[in-house]
Amino acid sequence: MSDLVRPSLGRPVAGDGARNRSSGLASAVLATGLLVIALNLRIGVASVGPVLSDIRAGLGLSPTVASLLTTIPVFAFGAFAFLTPGLTRRLGMHRLLGLTMLALAAGVVLRLEPGLTSLFAGTVVVGAAIAVANVVMPAAIKHGFTHRAGPMMGLYSTALFLGAALASGLTVPLLAVGGTWRPTLALWAIPAALAFAVWLPQFVRAPVRTQVPHQAADTPCEAGETPFRAVLTDPIALAVTALMGVQSMSYYTTLTWVPALLEDHGMPAPEAGWLLSYSAFPGIVASLIAPVLAKRIRPTWLPIAASAVLTGSAYLGLAVSPVSGAYAWMTLLGLGQGTSLSLSLSYIVWRSPDAHHTGHVSTMAQGFGYLLAGLGPIGLGAVYAATGGWTIPLAALGGLLVVQVATGVAASRERHVLAGRRRIEVG
Repeated sequence: MSDLVRPSLGRPVAGDGARNRSSGLASAVLATGLLVIALNLRIGVASVGPVLSDIRAGLGLSPTVASLLTTIPVFAFGAFAFLTPGLTRRLGMHRLLGLTMLALAAGVVLRLEPGLTSLFAGTVVVGAAIAVANVVMPAAIKHGFTHRAGPMMGLYSTALFLGAALASGLTVPLLAVGGTWRPTLALWAIPAALAFAVWLPQFVRAPVRTQVPHQAADTPCEAGETPFRAVLTDPIALAVTALMGVQSMSYYTTLTWVPALLEDHGMPAPEAGWLLSYSAFPGIVASLIAPVLAKRIRPTWLPIAASAVLTGSAYLGLAVSPVSGAYAWMTLLGLGQGTSLSLSLSYIVWRSPDAHHTGHVSTMAQGFGYLLAGLGPIGLGAVYAATGGWTIPLAALGGLLVVQVATGVAASRERHVLAGRRRIEVG
């Protein structure tokens, strides 16, 4: 009998090598596309802060109105997240991710138009596009990399930090190319357009249907799948949501106000902006390794507690000696926030048994979480205005870390959402 028809004898079947190479190439293309998209998911927000003073001067905005340019996207991350399940059912995950990149590019370019209306309209479009992509990405990673979700989530959160660092660090130098802040911000549409081009092979592929009831694919939900409302009262899903909200509140509050804190203590504005950008680099390192370590360290809550200690040490340093020790404090801040961000995103995947449930938990955690996070910059600004200093605002951020640890301990428990319900259904 020919070897070609005797696979049971343990010999390789002709064509297996080619199929494996093809599968490996497809996975590499998919991973590259996902990471390039992830790179764009903070650029539209992080690029505004470095030129916020130019925007205020050019449009005559008050500090409160100008701060909306950094807080509106965060609220949009939450509000528009709840549209994602319906859009995914109609379009599929892959096509929807491609469309978010086109919408992101359009929103960035819209801010090029003169007038306040186009500036804020573009900001809303940017926030909406990122919101949908935020929710879809964990489910897409769970679906495409079921057995490598941990490393992929680490790379995903690393790409988020890298995109924020590039936008924070390069926007001011790009003023030499753009001339003024409007064309300079519009230049950030180019990475979104490139991301769509890289994602094009996934965008044009036919949606894949699955026959397994609890396996989400690139298609509408099948009958028998768990509805979204079922996760809204699940304790694990609630813990993951609370953790996402609290750590995001801390992140976006410091993103908005740390440069102002450093400037109030005598640091030149360009150096303050650079230090904020610098904090992303230790964040990149932490976000890359934290999910890998979290799978090995016991007790499971130790990594999230360590992230709170690192971040709290940074807050203490900024309160005591903000300028002389700035590099140390921003290193600690980056390490703490990188760890907490990557873990909160990873818990969305780890606490879900499949991609369908990942989509539900991602919608809940990022929808409600970012709505909560948007209150942070506004609230801290109000506390600063009322007290006239940074000691009490930093103490308030320290208080948030206590909540972060409590929710992180609950989210780190190694069990899946709706585990009890599924056991009942199976029984």
